[in-house]
Amino acid sequence: MTTDLSRQPAHVQLEALHRREISSRELLDLHLDRIDASRVNAVITRDDHVARAAAHAADERRARDESSGTLDGLPLTIKDSFETEGLRTTCGAEHLANHVPGRDADAVARLRHQGAVIMGKTNTPAYCQDLHTDNGLFGPTLNPYDPKRTVGGSSGGPAAAVAAHLTPADLGSDLAGSLRLPAHYCGVYGLRPTLGLIPARGHIPRPPGWMTSSDMVTPGPLARHPRDLDLLLHALMTPSTAENNPWLVRLPAARSSVRQLRVAVWAEDARCPVDRATADALATVEQALAAAGTKVRPTTGPASFADSLRLFEQLLHATATAATDEESGAAELDAARQLRGDDASPRATFLRHRTQTHRAWLRADEQRVRLRETWERFFADAEHDVLITPAAPTPAIPAGARSLVVDGIERSFFDQTGWANLTSHVGLPSLVVPVARNVDGLPIGVQLVGPAYSDRTLLAMAEDLASLLGETAP
Repeated sequence: MTTDLSRQPAHVQLEALHRREISSRELLDLHLDRIDASRVNAVITRDDHVARAAAHAADERRARDESSGTLDGLPLTIKDSFETEGLRTTCGAEHLANHVPGRDADAVARLRHQGAVIMGKTNTPAYCQDLHTDNGLFGPTLNPYDPKRTVGGSSGGPAAAVAAHLTPADLGSDLAGSLRLPAHYCGVYGLRPTLGLIPARGHIPRPPGWMTSSDMVTPGPLARHPRDLDLLLHALMTPSTAENNPWLVRLPAARSSVRQLRVAVWAEDARCPVDRATADALATVEQALAAAGTKVRPTTGPASFADSLRLFEQLLHATATAATDEESGAAELDAARQLRGDDASPRATFLRHRTQTHRAWLRADEQRVRLRETWERFFADAEHDVLITPAAPTPAIPAGARSLVVDGIERSFFDQTGWANLTSHVGLPSLVVPVARNVDGLPIGVQLVGPAYSDRTLLAMAEDLASLLGETAP
């Protein structure tokens, strides 16, 4: 069993540890051997000595029946945007090539507190600022399904590592679809949890040492099975001892089985069209649910796709300016002042959002709160438990491509995350679920969205969907 255990989901690996069929040290070595043999370039920094010491400590605790948490002895990798004490953290940036933090990011500390063995860091574009995972320090991460295709970004290293069985799960992050797009392209499960459940302190960007982070970014897990996401979500919601928190979040249980859920399907929108294979995959999901007795209704969504995206972009560009130096900020402000009033180009929009007044941001934030309320009414008043949308317009695009082609028509490069960004600024839980493959064997996922704190309903539905569709994780 130990020979194949690295290919099993995380919960199966944990069960083997609990039954003492394998030690944490042996399980770690199985994964390190897979990383050594891999060519996808997903795991880019390791400290085998420290990882083996942590695994040995987990084995000793288990021998004394003194488990430290729900993940005790499980080897995991961490996206290189999260600071890890004593382990190099670069966020793919040459400027941080030698950065070795003295403190864990809060999310990493929570995983360690639950007994996880951190065995390495996974690749990301520089400062998480690309939809391809490539950088000058470590080079590109390759898609395990086709090395000529992108893994997406910015959590491309985590998604590829999970898909290639180099790790049972990974800690990624999502600001603008950064976790969900790679999950879709690599055929794994990726959860953007309800905003605020998991602290983002210690996540780069924001410079090392900052106590704050973007008001939209959230850490989240990637894995090969929805049950594994639930395990990691529990660990990530549990404060570590150092946090000295007097509270513990308890999410509601899943509402019911998929047959009792009320599901809306937002299959298309002219603002972000999808290709035929993606539309067919969504239709297959809808048909499988209806055949199982689920009440399924088509919808055009709770709000205008285009208006929501414009608001998201305004808030995104504003939060990205926090660490801009004075010289660069002054140059942007000067450039914005020279724009013609009728200039609606992407560059002009970018500059206006980067240099908007605090009053303009406050009004945008008010719009965000109203939009969040609109979403909540969509679920409550329209009696929907879950909304299903495309995860992205197409399967993985060619590596390095700077445009998106949808059924022969060129679209904006950033349309890749259009569907994901419906929920990025309103903070709703959003889960990418692999459901099909196209004629080239590339994975296709769908996105499940629910009201705030319905994370476990989404995870339960994902598990039911896998059963209905007969899909197996990579």
